[in-house]
Amino acid sequence: MKFHKEGYASLGLVLVFGAIIIAIAHYFFNDFLIAKAFAYTLSIFLFITILQFFRHPTRQHTKGDNLVISPADGKIVVIEETTEGEYFKDKRLQVSVFMSPINVHVNRYPISGVVSFFKYHPGKFLAAWEPKSSTENERTTVVVKHKSGKEILFRQIAGALARRIVWYCKQNDTAEQCGEMGFIKFGSRVDLFLPIGTKLNVKIGDVVKGSQTVIAEI
Repeated sequence: MKFHKEGYASLGLVLVFGAIIIAIAHYFFNDFLIAKAFAYTLSIFLFITILQFFRHPTRQHTKGDNLVISPADGKIVVIEETTEGEYFKDKRLQVSVFMSPINVHVNRYPISGVVSFFKYHPGKFLAAWEPKSSTENERTTVVVKHKSGKEILFRQIAGALARRIVWYCKQNDTAEQCGEMGFIKFGSRVDLFLPIGTKLNVKIGDVVKGSQTVIAEI
């Protein structure tokens, strides 16, 4: 188990905050055991929370030319036909993965290919399960073109707690299936837009793991 590089700043802030409140407890409330115990407990709790949130487990990746692999850990909350209006501008099969604060928040490429489109959108911070979050929240749009010519679009979407989306790609980059594409801090969501008629291997309510669960076959 590794600690993800995106967490170092947050870990540093937590350590500084913990040191400050412990120092305050000892300086101003040295005679009050409860105050010192609270300071230590809060510091340890925040430290453990940051460690678990930014954990980066080593995994055996599932790969296959005709497979669409889950880009994130979480739960399937949406499966529906919808019009994708930014890039394809036609009907697509949307599959959405909701990531709670306790999930691993590394985002990965669902297929291999070339990044044919990328765009970052500033926006709101609605709850990630809200339908409008797909079009109104802070988000990125990434399209990967498979060697077969088929394209898959997926979006990193910020949630009510998520205040920073991180991405490691740009247009014309080579995308490696299961390779790291980015990271979203705290609760959030990833939407996949697949060709109509794609064979799905998941259903609403399924718990999925990034780089391991097969979402669909193309």
